[in-house]
Amino acid sequence: MAAVRKLQRCAVSPTGQHSASVIFLHGSGDTGRGLRAWVRDVMVPDLAFSHIRVIYPTAPASNLFFSFFVSKFKGGFSMGGAMALHLACRYHPDIAGVFALSSFLNKDSVAFQERVRAGNSLPDLFQCHGTSDDLVLHQWGEDTAALLRKAGMGATFHSLPGLHHQLSQPEMELLRTWILTKLPPAATAS
Repeated sequence: MAAVRKLQRCAVSPTGQHSASVIFLHGSGDTGRGLRAWVRDVMVPDLAFSHIRVIYPTAPASNLFFSFFVSKFKGGFSMGGAMALHLACRYHPDIAGVFALSSFLNKDSVAFQERVRAGNSLPDLFQCHGTSDDLVLHQWGEDTAALLRKAGMGATFHSLPGLHHQLSQPEMELLRTWILTKLPPAATAS
């Protein structure tokens, strides 16, 4: 039996009672700590919530496709967003939602084929993409959203004018708002 490796990760704990978690996957060549630092630099004051833990795991260099099957909430930037889409479409249609920032799936991805074949309901997709992204082209992101809609996923696509292959504060504010619609704070007793 293969040894189980514990993933390196950093997390932002909720300021109140924890009721949900968001897993934010990094892109190729980055780490969870690197993505966390980038989010903190871009997001003022921070991508933090009173009831949601935000987890930034680091993928082992030898195995990008590692398990997130214990969580109910996923998303990522670039390659991390593509990974989150695959996990949501192929393995976990029961998650609250999936986000993909500057990400895409190839037009012949098995994720599209699995969804059409399975016929299960799909989580909603929140997607942002910069119009000036010259690494992962904006059109690829738009095509991914269109194909996922066709496969039955509710997809919201935001174009960000002039944004390259990077995170931005407006994008992160949109993401924060979307996360709160999917994972609202628990109702307080009166």
